[in-house]
Amino acid sequence: MTQPHPDLTDKADLVRYLQESREALLWKLDGLSEYDVRRPLTPTGTNLLGLVKHLSGVEIGYFGDTFGRPYFTEEKPPPSWWWTEAEDPHADMYATPEESREEITGLYRRAWEHAQATFDALPLDAVGHVPWWPEERSAVTLHHIMVRVNADTQRHAGHADILRELIDGAAGLIPGKDALATDDAENWARHRERVEQAAREADAR
Repeated sequence: MTQPHPDLTDKADLVRYLQESREALLWKLDGLSEYDVRRPLTPTGTNLLGLVKHLSGVEIGYFGDTFGRPYFTEEKPPPSWWWTEAEDPHADMYATPEESREEITGLYRRAWEHAQATFDALPLDAVGHVPWWPEERSAVTLHHIMVRVNADTQRHAGHADILRELIDGAAGLIPGKDALATDDAENWARHRERVEQAAREADAR
């Protein structure tokens, strides 16, 4: 019986898929203006740079504070949008004019490094406590949190897919692997028309 490659451990799988979705999210910002990475494209204000900012906080909190490995310290205090500091409940979901793209994407990459140190230091069954959850359910394992953050990151990467397509039509999964059936604009236009026609016919029944 063929054995799995030794690198394909449970933890390695979780890290691999998390990293793919992280990079996919950042890729969606490439080539866009400051306005386009920041502008809201849904009624609830969803925007590309805000998704990156939000997920920076997600990783810092879940992979840092939860396991007694805080990213922010007295010497490096949290920003005003951090969950313990913010007056605005949406502060982590958009970039202020004073916050640069480089500042936010840089924080996200540093959050990956902080998370990796946690992955390297702890086994999957290590127990932590989520400080912003109710005490009766705050105890979690690293495995649980890695699955949770993977799911959250994939979800927001999907949001970013749609936002980028709405901005300039660009689509695809990750750099070098678009996972699209075609790259021909005419084919996509015909496909969209088929979908539209099918929807209209179903609605008319």
